[in-house]
Amino acid sequence: MNSVTTFLTQDGGFWVLTLVKIALLLFIVLTVNAYLTWFERKVVALMQSRVGPHRVGPHGLLQPAADGLKFLFKEDVMPGGVDKFVYLLAPFLALTLALASLAVIPFGPNPLPFKFFGHQIDLFITNPDIGLLVLFSITALGVYGVALAGWASNSKYPLLGGLRSSAQMVSYELSMTMSVVGVLLMANSFSLTDIIQKQSGRTIWGILPAWNIFSFHGGFPQVVGFLCFFISAIAETNRVPFDLPEAESELVAGFHTEYSSFKFAMFFIAEYTSMITVSSLCAILFFGGWNSPFPSTPFWQFTHYLPSLILIPFGLWVIFDGLKYETIIGKLVLPLIGAAIAGLGALLLAGIVIAPLHDVNEYIQGPFWLLSKIFFFLFFYVWARGTLPRFRYDQLMNIGWKLLLPVSIANVIVTAGFVLLRSAP
Repeated sequence: MNSVTTFLTQDGGFWVLTLVKIALLLFIVLTVNAYLTWFERKVVALMQSRVGPHRVGPHGLLQPAADGLKFLFKEDVMPGGVDKFVYLLAPFLALTLALASLAVIPFGPNPLPFKFFGHQIDLFITNPDIGLLVLFSITALGVYGVALAGWASNSKYPLLGGLRSSAQMVSYELSMTMSVVGVLLMANSFSLTDIIQKQSGRTIWGILPAWNIFSFHGGFPQVVGFLCFFISAIAETNRVPFDLPEAESELVAGFHTEYSSFKFAMFFIAEYTSMITVSSLCAILFFGGWNSPFPSTPFWQFTHYLPSLILIPFGLWVIFDGLKYETIIGKLVLPLIGAAIAGLGALLLAGIVIAPLHDVNEYIQGPFWLLSKIFFFLFFYVWARGTLPRFRYDQLMNIGWKLLLPVSIANVIVTAGFVLLRSAP
């Protein structure tokens, strides 16, 4: 027992803690990915005056579990003539790279208030000084998963989809990278934590938060940089209206046409994970990360209880919806879920008078605001899918090379000029 304690208090504890955080992050991300598919189907259904998933569980909440089981037990068909090693490697490579990119995302400013055998528990897996470079280098390799899938399938439609994706991802990688240079010039750092900390405080007579999207604090507002980055990132993740590599009207399903069973699911898990990564970067680079949009003055102190004020009415709505649900299971399950949500909100709200709960409210501020911003951008992804038509391939290339790249370079030049003017004696 003493030897185990000694091991955990030394370097061994750090590696054990890192493995636990990796396992926990994988579990959370894969669960979020599953319910992101449910969320997307529900939102698009509402936009199109449909019901969406509602058969499996109340409001279809068990549909992701049913889909996962279906993929696990579905027949795994492998076409003849494929390059077997590369064919199997492609989905694994795409999923691994997508998940690895989340390792450098910081989800909160402060470590947990307790330690693991003397080791501090931070809300990230790793926080390198060149975090943004590491993340971009990982995401840039994602093109190999799609390109190899198209080539190894030994079929014309996947090959065309793989070629399209290779050209598209390489093209938009340039404008996406150039669009964040303005942020790097203003932050003077590649560390994601430093970039967030540079956006704390207020700007423009103390009215607006000092986020890079509209801050003159040390540079130039990055509205143009954000638009170039977000459009390029949508193209990088092969989402509507840039989903040419899997255009069903032309290529059946594109690069993953010949994939079935769980290998097919791995490509979609990678796509949704990339959406989460892009949304995290949008929040961190341009919208202040975990910084609150409200001033840290006594008048705005009530905003620290916004998580509670959101949970309580949402829980009451779930209870009300459950009581009038059409199935018996829904009438039983939904009120219990709603009561748990409302109870959690009431418990956090009790922090107004109970000191330990007040500390909990203060601690969750950073993760709450970061996750709220991430959710907003994920909603925009879904909104775009239900709204915009697909571009032609020539339009896709023109937007990347003739519009986004020159505009992002111009944004770098203007921002660099403002930074030089600011730093001049």
